[in-house]
Amino acid sequence: MNFCSNCAHPISFGPIEGEHLPRFHCESCSTIHYQNPRIIVSCIPIWEDKIMLCRRGIEPQLGFWNIPGGFLENQEAIEKGALREMFEETGCEGTIIRLHSVYSVLPVQQVHTCFLVRMNNLNYHLTPESTEIKMFAETDIPWKEVAFISNKFALKRFFEDRRTGSSATHLGEFAPFIA
Repeated sequence: MNFCSNCAHPISFGPIEGEHLPRFHCESCSTIHYQNPRIIVSCIPIWEDKIMLCRRGIEPQLGFWNIPGGFLENQEAIEKGALREMFEETGCEGTIIRLHSVYSVLPVQQVHTCFLVRMNNLNYHLTPESTEIKMFAETDIPWKEVAFISNKFALKRFFEDRRTGSSATHLGEFAPFIA
């Protein structure tokens, strides 16, 4: 960020009176330019005893297996965003069961939310974002080919919950090198 979106003057980064963290700010008009985490919405689509995974057709992690998900849009509720992402990536529709997990990825300022979704049917199709779509039993998941630590976290908690009968909402974080 180089210029103020309010008055177009160059901006500074540093401490500001009344703020507990250094911030981008404009010394000309006193606007503070907050930078906040991005929200990622995803879901674990469930059909009977299997879950749906998609092979990524886009970077990052091109070619790896993924639960459907992506960035939340402005003016969009997180549960609607998760269902939209599932539809965009698979053409499949479903019904939210509940919030399953929230996973903070601190180095890239992201908060990943994951919902459990009951698939309405098995009508899914490939998209530019998903080059392969497959239903997996727990024993068939290619764990070494699963994209993103947040996906692995959500999937492992899902299968643990299934074994124990738990319906907890799980919290986790990835914070290497963060003091």
